[in-house]
Amino acid sequence: MILTGRIKTALQPTFRYKSLLAGTVIIVVFIAISIYAVVAMPYDKAVKAWNTLDYWEDCPKLAYPAWVNNFLTKKLPETIVLDSRAEGIKVKQPIPFGGGVYIKIEIPFSFEYDEFPSELALRFYARNITQAVLVTLTWVKPDGTELTIMRESLSSEYRYYSVSADRAFQAQYAKYIKEKLGESPAYDISPEIALFAKEDKSILSPDTREVLKGRYRVVLVVSSPNNATDVDIKLNVYGRVFGLAGTDHKRRDLWLAIIWGAPIALAFGIIASVVTVFLEMIIAAVSAWYGRWVDYMTQRVNEIMLVLPFLPIVVMISYFYRFTIWTLLVIVIALSIFGSGVKVYRAMFLQIKEMPYIEATRAYGASDLRIVFRYMIPKILPTTIPSIILSVPSYVFLEAALAILGVGDPTAITWGKVLDEAFSGGAVYRGYYHWILEPAFCLVLLTLGFALIGFTLDKIFNPRLREM
Repeated sequence: MILTGRIKTALQPTFRYKSLLAGTVIIVVFIAISIYAVVAMPYDKAVKAWNTLDYWEDCPKLAYPAWVNNFLTKKLPETIVLDSRAEGIKVKQPIPFGGGVYIKIEIPFSFEYDEFPSELALRFYARNITQAVLVTLTWVKPDGTELTIMRESLSSEYRYYSVSADRAFQAQYAKYIKEKLGESPAYDISPEIALFAKEDKSILSPDTREVLKGRYRVVLVVSSPNNATDVDIKLNVYGRVFGLAGTDHKRRDLWLAIIWGAPIALAFGIIASVVTVFLEMIIAAVSAWYGRWVDYMTQRVNEIMLVLPFLPIVVMISYFYRFTIWTLLVIVIALSIFGSGVKVYRAMFLQIKEMPYIEATRAYGASDLRIVFRYMIPKILPTTIPSIILSVPSYVFLEAALAILGVGDPTAITWGKVLDEAFSGGAVYRGYYHWILEPAFCLVLLTLGFALIGFTLDKIFNPRLREM
């Protein structure tokens, strides 16, 4: 109880600083996100998923976050996945004359959105194919209109078919519309528009075309000479919104990068800051205490490191070695331990060295290392806490800047890596602002949290700042 009372008494002055409370809340939120990331998907699994494109095959490309629909007058479509292995009606019966098997798969689905899908893709999964089989895929609209998307042979057990990239179907549909409406469209009607548009005069112009809402059906008919043949399909009707954070150009869910960027950023920044400050203190304390040639050599090395350019050295090292995020952390620490901090701490230790209690420790025979680590370094530890906290954001931004420059771990899931891919993918020019704003906002918010805590603690430990 006495210890608890002392802790409350010590912390009581900090409660009146709203900036400290706000910064603490921000950091706690990021810590909670980090814990959630570790529990929801371990790091190894997350890295493997992030760098495996097949893992994201059911996600749309460059989709906005799903919550943007709450602010739009027209509802953007979400992705619809139709898999005959899990849903739909499948009829399989032998062909009476000539042998073989006849397979019919029919999958219904509803489409009630105000905009067209972004992309359509079809995957065939066949088994026991000894000869080519005839496949016919028909699209049935809510008004009863039937469109044959494809009619061709299938000779492999797996085939990917991009409906959106089928120029033959696109040309065929343009002729169909001209014959039906007596007028050619004023633009190239893409397959995803052709399959979901009302087939009236409105389809002739991109400004007037409308989505036909209602119940659709996908019908697949397969004829095979082998009775053991079996075929299933998976149709992806890719939407324009997805998840809490949207997707990137590789269909990857940006939410995974957002939540896993938090623990990596916190670990990188905190470890780099704490280790660098403590090593600077040790170097400065040893230099100040031993003096003479130790102090001379330490200061000369420190001055050399001060004039060497940090960023070009890291970039040069990256050309010779393949970095992981933790190798980069070690290199950053190694290049940061000599700097202006060593000179600042050395000046403080030179004053502490002449204090009476240091003379008393000498008198009762304390060793040099005991004096340095037991009596000198602890003396300035409270003043280093604000410096440690304030330097965390600089290391977080350093990792992000290095990632944007192409230096770092290419497989790591970091906010900087997402920003790098967003810039190279033209996120700003193409209007995919979520791709770049989300990781940038996380970086700024994390920096703000540490800055609020650091400046408040600086006021607490430095009384002269309280009047400012």
